[in-house]
Amino acid sequence: MIDTVLFDLDGTIVDTNELIISSFMNVMNQPDVLPLTREQIIPHMGLTLEQQLRTFSGQDDVTSLVTAYREYSSIHHDAMVAPFPEVNIVLSRLQAEGLKLGVVTTKIRATTEKVLKLFELDQYMQVIITLDDVEHPKPHAQPIERALEALGSSPETTLMVGDSPADLKSAEAAGVRSAGVAWSLKGEEELSKYKPTYILQQMSDLYELVLGDTVDR
Repeated sequence: MIDTVLFDLDGTIVDTNELIISSFMNVMNQPDVLPLTREQIIPHMGLTLEQQLRTFSGQDDVTSLVTAYREYSSIHHDAMVAPFPEVNIVLSRLQAEGLKLGVVTTKIRATTEKVLKLFELDQYMQVIITLDDVEHPKPHAQPIERALEALGSSPETTLMVGDSPADLKSAEAAGVRSAGVAWSLKGEEELSKYKPTYILQQMSDLYELVLGDTVDR
Protein backbone atom coordinates (compact mmCIF):
# COMPACT_ATOMS: atom_id res chain seq x y z
CA MET A 1 0.00 0.00 0.00
CA ILE A 2 1.16 3.53 -0.79
CA ASP A 3 -0.25 6.37 1.30
CA THR A 4 2.34 9.06 0.51
CA VAL A 5 3.61 10.35 -2.83
CA LEU A 6 6.54 12.76 -3.04
CA PHE A 7 7.36 14.58 -6.26
CA ASP A 8 10.45 16.21 -7.63
CA LEU A 9 9.60 19.57 -9.18
CA ASP A 10 11.66 20.53 -12.25
CA GLY A 11 11.21 18.08 -15.11
CA THR A 12 8.73 15.96 -13.15
CA ILE A 13 5.54 17.91 -12.46
CA VAL A 14 6.58 21.27 -13.95
CA ASP A 15 8.23 21.61 -17.34
CA THR A 16 11.06 24.01 -16.60
CA ASN A 17 13.46 22.19 -18.92
CA GLU A 18 13.89 24.85 -21.57
CA LEU A 19 14.14 27.62 -18.98
CA ILE A 20 16.91 25.75 -17.18
CA ILE A 21 18.82 24.96 -20.35
CA SER A 22 18.46 28.51 -21.67
CA SER A 23 19.58 29.95 -18.33
CA PHE A 24 22.71 27.80 -18.22
CA MET A 25 23.60 28.56 -21.83
CA ASN A 26 23.18 32.28 -21.21
CA VAL A 27 25.34 32.25 -18.07
CA MET A 28 28.07 30.18 -19.68
CA ASN A 29 28.25 32.50 -22.68
CA GLN A 30 30.98 34.47 -20.93
CA PRO A 31 34.59 35.26 -21.95
CA ASP A 32 36.11 33.26 -19.07
CA VAL A 33 34.04 30.08 -19.42
CA LEU A 34 33.44 27.55 -22.17
CA PRO A 35 30.02 27.58 -23.90
CA LEU A 36 27.69 24.68 -23.19
CA THR A 37 25.50 22.46 -25.34
CA ARG A 38 22.15 20.95 -24.38
CA GLU A 39 23.80 17.52 -24.40
CA GLN A 40 26.30 18.65 -21.78
CA ILE A 41 23.67 20.21 -19.54
CA ILE A 42 20.95 17.53 -19.47
CA PRO A 43 22.86 14.75 -17.61
CA HIS A 44 23.48 17.10 -14.66
CA MET A 45 19.95 18.43 -14.30
CA GLY A 46 18.51 17.43 -10.93
CA LEU A 47 21.58 18.40 -8.92
CA THR A 48 21.79 21.74 -7.13
CA LEU A 49 22.44 24.88 -9.14
CA GLU A 50 25.80 25.36 -7.44
CA GLN A 51 26.89 21.79 -8.16
CA GLN A 52 26.01 22.14 -11.81
CA LEU A 53 27.75 25.47 -12.23
CA ARG A 54 30.90 24.17 -10.56
CA THR A 55 30.92 21.25 -12.97
CA PHE A 56 30.28 23.39 -16.03
CA SER A 57 32.68 26.21 -15.15
CA GLY A 58 35.45 24.34 -13.37
CA GLN A 59 35.35 27.10 -10.74
CA ASP A 60 34.98 26.63 -6.98
CA ASP A 61 33.42 30.04 -6.36
CA VAL A 62 30.33 30.26 -8.56
CA THR A 63 28.61 33.07 -6.66
CA SER A 64 28.54 35.43 -9.63
CA LEU A 65 27.34 32.69 -11.95
CA VAL A 66 24.52 31.80 -9.55
CA THR A 67 23.43 35.45 -9.45
CA ALA A 68 23.51 35.75 -13.24
CA TYR A 69 21.59 32.48 -13.65
CA ARG A 70 18.84 33.54 -11.27
CA GLU A 71 18.52 37.00 -12.80
CA TYR A 72 18.04 35.54 -16.29
CA SER A 73 15.73 32.79 -15.04
CA SER A 74 13.55 35.25 -13.13
CA ILE A 75 13.06 37.44 -16.21
CA HIS A 76 12.02 34.55 -18.46
CA HIS A 77 10.37 32.29 -15.87
CA ASP A 78 6.65 32.75 -16.44
CA ALA A 79 6.89 32.61 -20.23
CA MET A 80 8.94 29.41 -20.31
CA VAL A 81 7.36 27.09 -17.73
CA ALA A 82 4.19 24.99 -17.62
CA PRO A 83 2.88 21.98 -15.74
CA PHE A 84 3.23 18.66 -17.53
CA PRO A 85 0.04 17.06 -18.92
CA GLU A 86 -2.40 15.61 -16.36
CA VAL A 87 -0.52 16.98 -13.36
CA ASN A 88 -3.25 19.13 -11.85
CA ILE A 89 -6.04 16.61 -12.38
CA VAL A 90 -3.96 13.70 -11.02
CA LEU A 91 -2.86 15.63 -7.94
CA SER A 92 -6.46 16.69 -7.31
CA ARG A 93 -7.64 13.08 -7.52
CA LEU A 94 -4.87 11.75 -5.26
CA GLN A 95 -5.60 14.42 -2.68
CA ALA A 96 -9.32 13.64 -2.79
CA GLU A 97 -8.52 9.97 -2.21
CA GLY A 98 -6.66 10.87 0.99
CA LEU A 99 -3.07 10.51 -0.17
CA LYS A 100 -0.40 12.61 1.53
CA LEU A 101 1.46 14.60 -1.12
CA GLY A 102 4.66 16.61 -1.09
CA VAL A 103 7.45 18.16 -3.13
CA VAL A 104 11.13 17.36 -2.59
CA THR A 105 13.39 19.52 -4.74
CA THR A 106 16.92 20.87 -5.07
CA LYS A 107 15.52 24.34 -5.85
CA ILE A 108 15.55 27.09 -3.24
CA ARG A 109 12.26 27.80 -1.47
CA ALA A 110 11.53 31.13 -3.13
CA THR A 111 11.54 29.79 -6.67
CA THR A 112 9.84 26.55 -5.62
CA GLU A 113 6.91 28.38 -4.07
CA LYS A 114 6.74 30.78 -7.01
CA VAL A 115 6.18 28.07 -9.61
CA LEU A 116 3.86 26.00 -7.40
CA LYS A 117 1.63 29.02 -6.81
CA LEU A 118 1.78 30.05 -10.46
CA PHE A 119 0.05 26.81 -11.49
CA GLU A 120 -2.00 26.35 -8.29
CA LEU A 121 -0.08 23.21 -7.38
CA ASP A 122 0.71 24.40 -3.86
CA GLN A 123 -2.85 23.57 -2.74
CA TYR A 124 -2.11 19.85 -3.07
CA MET A 125 1.17 19.75 -1.18
CA GLN A 126 1.21 19.02 2.54
CA VAL A 127 4.98 19.39 2.70
CA ILE A 128 7.57 21.21 0.59
CA ILE A 129 11.22 20.34 1.15
CA THR A 130 13.68 22.59 -0.69
CA LEU A 131 17.42 23.14 -0.77
CA ASP A 132 16.95 25.64 2.07
CA ASP A 133 15.59 22.93 4.36
CA VAL A 134 18.46 20.43 4.28
CA GLU A 135 22.18 20.16 4.87
CA HIS A 136 22.51 17.34 2.35
CA PRO A 137 20.47 17.67 -0.88
CA LYS A 138 19.48 14.83 -3.19
CA PRO A 139 20.89 12.30 -3.99
CA HIS A 140 21.30 12.10 -0.20
CA ALA A 141 18.40 10.55 1.71
CA GLN A 142 17.92 13.57 3.98
CA PRO A 143 15.39 15.54 1.85
CA ILE A 144 13.04 12.57 1.63
CA GLU A 145 13.57 11.74 5.29
CA ARG A 146 12.62 15.32 6.22
CA ALA A 147 9.43 15.01 4.19
CA LEU A 148 8.54 11.70 5.83
CA GLU A 149 9.09 13.18 9.27
CA ALA A 150 6.89 16.18 8.50
CA LEU A 151 4.10 13.99 7.13
CA GLY A 152 4.34 11.24 9.72
CA SER A 153 4.80 8.74 6.89
CA SER A 154 6.74 5.48 6.72
CA PRO A 155 9.30 4.66 4.02
CA GLU A 156 7.49 1.40 3.33
CA THR A 157 4.33 3.22 2.21
CA THR A 158 5.97 6.09 0.33
CA LEU A 159 6.65 6.62 -3.37
CA MET A 160 9.13 9.18 -4.75
CA VAL A 161 8.47 10.35 -8.31
CA GLY A 162 11.30 12.00 -10.24
CA ASP A 163 13.04 12.61 -13.54
CA SER A 164 16.69 12.32 -12.55
CA PRO A 165 19.22 9.87 -11.11
CA ALA A 166 19.45 12.13 -8.05
CA ASP A 167 15.75 11.48 -7.31
CA LEU A 168 16.10 7.73 -7.70
CA LYS A 169 19.29 7.54 -5.64
CA SER A 170 17.70 9.61 -2.89
CA ALA A 171 14.68 7.30 -2.86
CA GLU A 172 16.88 4.23 -2.60
CA ALA A 173 18.93 5.77 0.21
CA ALA A 174 15.76 6.67 2.12
CA GLY A 175 14.24 3.21 1.67
CA VAL A 176 11.18 4.36 -0.28
CA ARG A 177 9.81 3.13 -3.59
CA SER A 178 10.64 5.17 -6.67
CA ALA A 179 9.07 6.00 -10.02
CA GLY A 180 11.04 7.47 -12.89
CA VAL A 181 9.08 9.52 -15.42
CA ALA A 182 9.40 8.60 -19.08
CA TRP A 183 9.09 12.27 -20.09
CA SER A 184 12.46 13.02 -18.48
CA LEU A 185 14.95 14.67 -20.84
CA LYS A 186 17.42 12.04 -19.68
CA GLY A 187 15.28 9.34 -21.27
CA GLU A 188 13.63 6.21 -19.95
CA GLU A 189 16.64 4.05 -20.81
CA GLU A 190 18.99 6.21 -18.74
CA LEU A 191 16.65 6.30 -15.74
CA SER A 192 16.22 2.52 -15.92
CA LYS A 193 19.92 2.14 -15.13
CA TYR A 194 19.14 3.33 -11.60
CA LYS A 195 16.55 0.60 -11.06
CA PRO A 196 13.42 2.60 -10.19
CA THR A 197 10.58 0.51 -8.79
CA TYR A 198 8.33 1.80 -11.56
CA ILE A 199 8.44 3.87 -14.73
CA LEU A 200 5.52 6.24 -15.38
CA GLN A 201 4.62 6.71 -19.04
CA GLN A 202 2.13 9.39 -18.05
CA MET A 203 1.11 10.99 -14.78
CA SER A 204 -2.21 9.13 -14.66
CA ASP A 205 -0.27 5.85 -14.32
CA LEU A 206 -0.24 6.77 -10.64
CA TYR A 207 -3.91 5.81 -10.44
CA GLU A 208 -3.07 2.14 -10.93
CA LEU A 209 0.04 2.20 -8.77
CA VAL A 210 -1.47 4.06 -5.86
CA LEU A 211 -5.21 3.56 -6.09
CA GLY A 212 -5.38 0.23 -7.85
CA ASP A 213 -7.33 1.36 -10.87
CA THR A 214 -6.82 3.06 -14.22
CA VAL A 215 -10.13 4.89 -14.55
CA ASP A 216 -10.46 8.53 -13.54
CA ARG A 217 -13.56 9.07 -11.41
